[in-house]
Amino acid sequence: MSINWSQEIYLKAYRFAAIAHNSQKFPGTDLPYIMHISFVGMEVMTALLHEPEQNGNLALQCALLHDVIEDTDMTFEQVQAEFGPEVAAGVSALTKNPNLEKAVQLKDTLQRIQKQPYEVWLVKLADRVSNLGPPPHSWRKEKIKRYQREALEIHSALRKASIYLSSRLSTKIKQYETYIG
Repeated sequence: MSINWSQEIYLKAYRFAAIAHNSQKFPGTDLPYIMHISFVGMEVMTALLHEPEQNGNLALQCALLHDVIEDTDMTFEQVQAEFGPEVAAGVSALTKNPNLEKAVQLKDTLQRIQKQPYEVWLVKLADRVSNLGPPPHSWRKEKIKRYQREALEIHSALRKASIYLSSRLSTKIKQYETYIG
């Protein structure tokens, strides 16, 4: 079996993400947020095994760093200085624009992702696969339904980037029905 990414590059991005997300918790739990980052990275690694033509280093760096600009004090400039312009552009595309109304943030993000290489698309697919587990207990039924609708929108917009992750997301969307009741 051959891998198309560097362990050293992976470890550098993972360490950066772990430091950036240091004290954050996985929503609704006492678990460290880096677990979510690990889950997204694992989904991308598995997709890369199925689709080795992808640039594994770009995909994994973006996967591990996908929330550092949005959810931490790290900036685009810091990501660019540490990982280069292609990774920074990918992470930026994956970052919601906080200046937009919440109702249009996903559409804007998807449009920016679609201007990036498919490796960035993989990250958004993997992110939603990872997030479609049990919702936080505080979520009401309407929020759970909205989250599932967003997953369908992500799938529709980005599915052509990865047969493997498209299938995973489709399955997770169907399974998420159990939380709607």
